[in-house]
Amino acid sequence: MTRVREVLATALVVGVALTLLDALLAPRTDRRNYELFAEMARSPARESFSASAQLPGGITNQPLVPGVVTRSATPFAFGAAPEEAERAGRELESPLPAPVPDADLERGRVVFGAFCGACHGADGAGQGPVVRRGMPAPSNLLADRARLLPDGALFHVLTRGQGNMTSFEAELTPLDRWRAIAWIRRMQGASQ
Repeated sequence: MTRVREVLATALVVGVALTLLDALLAPRTDRRNYELFAEMARSPARESFSASAQLPGGITNQPLVPGVVTRSATPFAFGAAPEEAERAGRELESPLPAPVPDADLERGRVVFGAFCGACHGADGAGQGPVVRRGMPAPSNLLADRARLLPDGALFHVLTRGQGNMTSFEAELTPLDRWRAIAWIRRMQGASQ
Protein backbone atom coordinates (compact mmCIF):
# COMPACT_ATOMS: atom_id res chain seq x y z
CA MET A 1 0.00 0.00 0.00
CA THR A 2 2.87 2.34 0.74
CA ARG A 3 4.31 1.75 -2.72
CA VAL A 4 0.99 2.71 -4.32
CA ARG A 5 0.88 5.94 -2.27
CA GLU A 6 4.43 6.80 -3.36
CA VAL A 7 3.55 6.26 -7.02
CA LEU A 8 0.36 8.32 -6.67
CA ALA A 9 2.23 11.10 -4.86
CA THR A 10 4.93 11.13 -7.54
CA ALA A 11 2.30 11.17 -10.29
CA LEU A 12 0.53 14.05 -8.56
CA VAL A 13 3.77 16.06 -8.22
CA VAL A 14 4.69 15.40 -11.86
CA GLY A 15 1.15 16.31 -12.98
CA VAL A 16 1.20 19.58 -11.05
CA ALA A 17 4.70 20.40 -12.38
CA LEU A 18 3.61 19.72 -15.97
CA THR A 19 0.47 21.82 -15.54
CA LEU A 20 2.54 24.75 -14.18
CA LEU A 21 5.10 24.35 -16.94
CA ASP A 22 2.36 24.31 -19.56
CA ALA A 23 0.83 27.46 -18.07
CA LEU A 24 4.23 29.22 -18.09
CA LEU A 25 5.17 28.19 -21.62
CA ALA A 26 1.77 28.46 -23.30
CA PRO A 27 1.57 31.05 -26.08
CA ARG A 28 -0.02 34.29 -24.95
CA THR A 29 -1.90 36.41 -27.45
CA ASP A 30 -2.33 39.35 -25.10
CA ARG A 31 1.42 40.06 -24.62
CA ARG A 32 4.82 39.25 -26.11
CA ASN A 33 6.21 35.85 -25.24
CA TYR A 34 9.64 35.45 -23.77
CA GLU A 35 12.29 34.40 -26.34
CA LEU A 36 15.36 32.63 -25.08
CA PHE A 37 17.65 33.03 -28.14
CA ALA A 38 16.00 35.79 -30.15
CA GLU A 39 19.12 36.52 -32.24
CA MET A 40 18.85 33.05 -33.73
CA ALA A 41 15.35 33.79 -35.02
CA ARG A 42 15.93 37.37 -36.20
CA SER A 43 19.30 38.88 -36.98
CA PRO A 44 19.84 42.64 -37.25
CA ALA A 45 19.57 43.96 -40.81
CA ARG A 46 22.73 45.38 -42.38
CA GLU A 47 23.30 47.32 -45.56
CA SER A 48 25.49 45.72 -48.23
CA PHE A 49 29.20 46.54 -47.87
CA SER A 50 28.57 48.24 -44.49
CA ALA A 51 30.81 47.73 -41.48
CA SER A 52 29.92 44.81 -39.27
CA ALA A 53 31.59 43.90 -36.00
CA GLN A 54 29.84 40.52 -35.98
CA LEU A 55 31.39 39.13 -39.19
CA PRO A 56 35.01 38.28 -39.97
CA GLY A 57 36.66 40.88 -42.14
CA GLY A 58 34.48 43.63 -40.69
CA ILE A 59 32.09 43.88 -43.68
CA THR A 60 28.68 42.36 -44.38
CA ASN A 61 29.41 40.90 -47.82
CA GLN A 62 32.01 38.25 -47.19
CA PRO A 63 34.11 36.80 -50.02
CA LEU A 64 33.38 33.28 -51.09
CA VAL A 65 35.55 30.57 -49.57
CA PRO A 66 38.28 29.58 -52.06
CA GLY A 67 37.15 26.70 -54.25
CA VAL A 68 33.42 27.34 -53.80
CA VAL A 69 31.38 27.35 -57.00
CA THR A 70 27.96 28.88 -56.54
CA ARG A 71 24.87 27.18 -57.92
CA SER A 72 24.45 27.60 -61.68
CA ALA A 73 27.87 29.27 -61.92
CA THR A 74 30.76 28.17 -64.02
CA PRO A 75 34.27 28.42 -62.59
CA PHE A 76 36.24 31.43 -63.81
CA ALA A 77 39.57 30.04 -64.99
CA PHE A 78 41.51 33.29 -64.78
CA GLY A 79 43.58 34.51 -61.84
CA ALA A 80 43.72 38.04 -60.45
CA ALA A 81 47.07 39.08 -61.98
CA PRO A 82 47.25 41.73 -64.76
CA GLU A 83 48.56 39.17 -67.25
CA GLU A 84 45.45 37.09 -66.53
CA ALA A 85 43.31 40.11 -67.42
CA GLU A 86 45.18 40.37 -70.73
CA ARG A 87 44.63 36.65 -71.36
CA ALA A 88 40.92 37.05 -70.55
CA GLY A 89 40.82 39.92 -73.05
CA ARG A 90 42.16 37.60 -75.74
CA GLU A 91 40.13 34.50 -74.87
CA LEU A 92 36.71 35.67 -73.61
CA GLU A 93 33.89 36.87 -75.82
CA SER A 94 30.46 38.12 -74.87
CA PRO A 95 27.69 35.54 -75.18
CA LEU A 96 25.26 38.33 -76.13
CA PRO A 97 24.29 38.50 -79.81
CA ALA A 98 25.34 41.45 -81.95
CA PRO A 99 23.60 43.81 -82.04
CA VAL A 100 22.80 43.53 -78.35
CA PRO A 101 19.01 43.25 -77.80
CA ASP A 102 17.29 46.21 -76.15
CA ALA A 103 16.21 44.09 -73.16
CA ASP A 104 19.85 43.15 -72.44
CA LEU A 105 20.95 46.77 -72.79
CA GLU A 106 18.22 47.89 -70.40
CA ARG A 107 19.29 45.28 -67.87
CA GLY A 108 22.91 46.42 -68.35
CA ARG A 109 21.84 50.02 -67.63
CA VAL A 110 20.11 48.90 -64.42
CA VAL A 111 23.11 46.81 -63.31
CA PHE A 112 25.53 49.64 -64.12
CA GLY A 113 23.42 52.12 -62.16
CA ALA A 114 23.15 49.83 -59.13
CA PHE A 115 26.71 48.51 -58.95
CA CYS A 116 28.96 50.85 -60.96
CA GLY A 117 27.32 54.28 -60.89
CA ALA A 118 28.27 55.13 -57.31
CA CYS A 119 31.95 55.23 -58.26
CA HIS A 120 32.01 55.70 -62.04
CA GLY A 121 29.03 58.07 -62.15
CA ALA A 122 25.85 57.69 -64.18
CA ASP A 123 27.73 58.73 -67.34
CA GLY A 124 30.80 56.52 -66.67
CA ALA A 125 33.23 59.45 -66.51
CA GLY A 126 34.56 58.42 -63.08
CA GLN A 127 32.99 61.19 -61.00
CA GLY A 128 30.32 59.35 -59.02
CA PRO A 129 28.94 60.38 -55.63
CA VAL A 130 31.63 58.53 -53.65
CA VAL A 131 34.34 60.52 -55.46
CA ARG A 132 32.68 63.77 -54.43
CA ARG A 133 32.87 62.50 -50.83
CA GLY A 134 36.61 61.86 -50.90
CA MET A 135 37.13 58.39 -52.38
CA PRO A 136 39.85 58.06 -55.05
CA ALA A 137 38.47 58.51 -58.55
CA PRO A 138 38.05 55.29 -60.54
CA SER A 139 38.87 54.89 -64.22
CA ASN A 140 37.03 57.07 -66.67
CA LEU A 141 35.14 54.50 -68.74
CA LEU A 142 34.81 57.01 -71.59
CA ALA A 143 38.59 57.47 -71.95
CA ASP A 144 40.57 55.83 -74.75
CA ARG A 145 42.22 53.37 -72.36
CA ALA A 146 38.83 51.90 -71.40
CA ARG A 147 37.56 52.03 -74.99
CA LEU A 148 40.55 49.98 -76.17
CA LEU A 149 40.19 47.27 -73.52
CA PRO A 150 38.69 44.09 -74.97
CA ASP A 151 35.34 43.01 -73.56
CA GLY A 152 37.00 39.96 -71.97
CA ALA A 153 39.39 42.21 -70.04
CA LEU A 154 36.47 44.28 -68.73
CA PHE A 155 34.72 41.06 -67.75
CA HIS A 156 37.87 40.06 -65.86
CA VAL A 157 37.91 43.39 -63.99
CA LEU A 158 34.26 42.96 -62.99
CA THR A 159 34.91 39.38 -61.91
CA ARG A 160 38.25 39.68 -60.10
CA GLY A 161 38.41 43.39 -59.28
CA GLN A 162 41.31 45.71 -59.97
CA GLY A 163 43.06 48.37 -57.90
CA ASN A 164 40.49 49.94 -55.58
CA MET A 165 37.62 48.19 -57.36
CA THR A 166 36.21 45.16 -55.62
CA SER A 167 35.18 41.92 -57.30
CA PHE A 168 31.53 41.62 -58.28
CA GLU A 169 31.68 37.88 -58.90
CA ALA A 170 29.48 37.09 -55.90
CA GLU A 171 26.97 39.89 -56.58
CA LEU A 172 26.46 39.68 -60.34
CA THR A 173 25.77 36.71 -62.56
CA PRO A 174 28.13 36.32 -65.53
CA LEU A 175 25.33 37.32 -67.90
CA ASP A 176 24.64 40.52 -65.92
CA ARG A 177 28.36 41.35 -66.06
CA TRP A 178 28.27 40.98 -69.86
CA ARG A 179 25.13 43.14 -69.98
CA ALA A 180 26.86 45.86 -67.93
CA ILE A 181 29.78 45.75 -70.38
CA ALA A 182 27.33 46.12 -73.30
CA TRP A 183 25.88 49.20 -71.57
CA ILE A 184 29.38 50.61 -71.04
CA ARG A 185 30.08 50.14 -74.75
CA ARG A 186 26.80 51.93 -75.55
CA MET A 187 27.82 54.86 -73.30
CA GLN A 188 31.26 54.97 -74.93
CA GLY A 189 29.67 55.10 -78.39
CA ALA A 190 27.27 57.84 -77.35
CA SER A 191 30.08 60.02 -75.94
CA GLN A 192 32.08 60.22 -79.21
